Amino acid sequence: MTWREEFEGTLARSWNVVRDNVLTPQAAGGPSDERVAELAKSRAPVIWLIGKVQSGKTSIVRALTGVTAAEVGQGYKPCTRTAQIFDFPADAPVIRFLDTRGLGETGYDPAEDIAVHESQSHLILAVMKALDPQQDAVLSAVTAARARHPGWPVVVAQTTLHDGYKTGEGHPAAYPYGEPGAALEVLGPVPPDLARSLAHQRGLFAGLPGDGLVLFVPIDFTQQGDGFDPVNYGLPQLLAALEKAAPASIVAALKDSSSRTGDTLSREAHPHIVGYSSAAAAADVVPLAGAVAVPVVQAKMLHSLARIYDVEWNRRTLSEFGACLGAAVVTRMAAAFGARQLAKLIPGYGQTAGAAAAAATSFATTFAIGKAACYFLARRRLGQSDPKGVAEAYAAALSEAFRFRAKSEDDRKPEGARA
Repeated sequence: MTWREEFEGTLARSWNVVRDNVLTPQAAGGPSDERVAELAKSRAPVIWLIGKVQSGKTSIVRALTGVTAAEVGQGYKPCTRTAQIFDFPADAPVIRFLDTRGLGETGYDPAEDIAVHESQSHLILAVMKALDPQQDAVLSAVTAARARHPGWPVVVAQTTLHDGYKTGEGHPAAYPYGEPGAALEVLGPVPPDLARSLAHQRGLFAGLPGDGLVLFVPIDFTQQGDGFDPVNYGLPQLLAALEKAAPASIVAALKDSSSRTGDTLSREAHPHIVGYSSAAAAADVVPLAGAVAVPVVQAKMLHSLARIYDVEWNRRTLSEFGACLGAAVVTRMAAAFGARQLAKLIPGYGQTAGAAAAAATSFATTFAIGKAACYFLARRRLGQSDPKGVAEAYAAALSEAFRFRAKSEDDRKPEGARA
């Protein structure tokens, strides 16, 4: 039997599991849902939000994830005596927001909060109102974290800029604070008191231990009806800072760079796809175990995407989607990796190729299936069919997934051992 015949056989068996789980009503719910979420959590990076009460942390999570403030508030769950965590998205978390509740309280010790998932990639997002000079509690927590993990990047969001405006004054039309950085670069009209306060807060971090990146971003996230436009002032600059400072896995959760559909639903689906792909990778760490678990994870991802696109999977639509993948899966992978490399990456060869290769393949194929499904479902909503486009979406996403996976694994290495 040739490598191609072996791979096609593996693919067919895996697709049968996917098909059966998608078409079985019980696949949309049940105990395995919790298992998928736990697998995703084991790979999800943590953004540690450090800020005083009402500093704007919830507004930042809302703006980054696209969910409502109410959903953010309801989604937080206690995880330590002094912190709570918000998983996004809940069904297969791709990013976790750790919010310290006890900051500023007498006797608060950040050690327990630092220890939460500290083996995973982290980013500290310190949040402080722009006109509040009393930031001792924030600085103390950030300093303790950086003393223990000197490489952890820190992004400081300086919020509620409008507190420094005159009555009736709005945001400057052009963002006046320059690119995210340590030095304040004022490129436009900013009230003098506000500019001085922003500079003072930045000076507080001058003696921060460690060599990790530290970036400052003035932002102002408000609600509709507050009278400020845009409501998420400085969001592009915050995203740019996160992209510059954050581990690859955090950037992947917030930025969809592989979509071929260009629709708003694809942006909503993106974090779900990354989350399920991470769960698939975690399921395949133990050789052979993923041969059954990964297709089930993929089936649940397809259920999730169907809910987002409001398109029902049935035997006909699922058969059409499978046919769109078909031989393209084999030929595209062969062209990208070659016969020898591809054979090593077949999930069934996990014991030979190693768990890392199997996990990387499970992540990439799940990600590619998800992106191809988005393209397929978007066309289906419009009553259209584009088999070639589905296959191309799969191939493009597969290539991107392997590049991302390599960068993400480098981020997960111990500090000082990264490439």
